[in-house]
Amino acid sequence: MYDHILVPTDGSPGVERAVEHAVDLAAAHDATLHALYVVNTASYSSMPMETSWEHIRDMLGEEGERALERVQELADPAGVDVETVVVDGSPSREIVHYAEDGGIDLIVMGTHGRGGIDRLLLGSVAERVVRASKVPVLTVRVGGDA
Repeated sequence: MYDHILVPTDGSPGVERAVEHAVDLAAAHDATLHALYVVNTASYSSMPMETSWEHIRDMLGEEGERALERVQELADPAGVDVETVVVDGSPSREIVHYAEDGGIDLIVMGTHGRGGIDRLLLGSVAERVVRASKVPVLTVRVGGDA
């Protein structure tokens, strides 16, 4: 049923819960796990021009590599094959693009379960992915009282 499972990560400790679910599903279905880290270009596009964008991108890319290494560490004991990739862009758009263009069968991602004004003000990458993706999305509540 699932040959290719995508797990986007932001490297936060809470997202490990979603990664663990993705690893379990990949192991059960003998699937390849695709770990994706999106360098959110919007997070530094409004910085003053004198700021070194390249340096900031390098730092964020290194953060992404560490996050992807952690996914690999969690998948190794289960014998799950992992493909990792770091891309630049809007997280929700890049997740949907990777899933739809990469033959992904399922997206497993964390959600912080924010509601009300927090969700209105902060938005939700998971919500935008659920709304935009043609690929099924499994959300796993992370952080707080998960």
